[in-house]
Amino acid sequence: METKAGDPGAFAHFDLARVPSPAFVVDEAAIRKNLEILADVKARSGAKILLALKAFSMWSLAPLIDHYLDGFCASGLWEAKLANKHFNGPISTYSPAYKTDDLVEIAALSHHVTFNNPAQIGQWKSRSIAGLDDCDIGLRLNPEIALGETPKYDPSQQHSRLGFPVSQLQADHFDDISGIHFHNLCEQNFDALEQTWAKIEPLVAPYYDALKWINLGGGHHITRDDYDREALVEFLTNLKAKSGCEIYLEPGEAVALDAGILVGEILDVFENSMPIGITDISATCHMPDVIEAPYRPAMLGESSDGEEIRLGGPSCLAGDIIGDYRLPEPAHIGQRIAFLDQAHYSMVKTNTFNGVPLPSIWLWNSDTDELRCVKQFDWTEFRDRLS
Repeated sequence: METKAGDPGAFAHFDLARVPSPAFVVDEAAIRKNLEILADVKARSGAKILLALKAFSMWSLAPLIDHYLDGFCASGLWEAKLANKHFNGPISTYSPAYKTDDLVEIAALSHHVTFNNPAQIGQWKSRSIAGLDDCDIGLRLNPEIALGETPKYDPSQQHSRLGFPVSQLQADHFDDISGIHFHNLCEQNFDALEQTWAKIEPLVAPYYDALKWINLGGGHHITRDDYDREALVEFLTNLKAKSGCEIYLEPGEAVALDAGILVGEILDVFENSMPIGITDISATCHMPDVIEAPYRPAMLGESSDGEEIRLGGPSCLAGDIIGDYRLPEPAHIGQRIAFLDQAHYSMVKTNTFNGVPLPSIWLWNSDTDELRCVKQFDWTEFRDRLS
């Protein structure tokens, strides 16, 4: 497993003892910096940018996000409800499939509703779903070009369930849609978008006149230092001019990239052929992508030398292993540690397996040093999910 990149930024100077453990700490100033970069791309390209709530749903930051972005994309009814209740701006919803009751509510909340294939569109239009006629209907395409580093996370993997194969696209598929959508990237630079669009454009360009919008999806690491934003702006500007369509991007990670840490504490240290450390951070409960991807999250202040210790969580799952690390100081009970770049995906994926407590959520402003608790959880979060 490789270390997932993480920039400590202002967290290099944050006192981990200021929050209880475990806890997510999100830097409002870092979020603002990312949003300013995205706003600059918007202003110079004419594209619109939506926040992908599936990656970052911290609605306590809604006023800040609303100021910079154009709207929100939801993956189903509950995310659409969250966007409608706590954020301002249009909602674009896509799901691989819809339940009838859900779609009625989604149509009432959304400006764009995107379907997974043309047959779905025909099915729902024939049912005369209330409110659907007032929405822009989109079709998700599968570019059929696998560019992701992790095959099981690649939307273009063989036999993918996500999107209509672009090779099967026909002229009559444009009769009932206002836009096309694809999502083929994961933590990638501009070159992956360029390759993806090169595969799609020849099959879509003849039908530009039938379209109002083109949604280029998410996975663009636009706010990363090495992202080629100049090439992106030029691409978006040219695509908007050529197609005559509104162009959308829907990043999630780019909004919260390097803007949060997960603080934990070492509960026990012992030997089993190598030092073992038990922490109150659980990979399976608090950072499930560590196991699912898998990846090794970067540690704040990790040393470049010294003895390695294997860190794992408090659950009974044998695979609840975070990784092997060289700690900033010799391992001891009560020691505070933190993992970098945990604002996106980790917070939205937490669970209470084994009754492991959920981390509290804190908002810090590295410019002013203001720190406040946004959310704390108790055992009733675990109880109330059961019957």
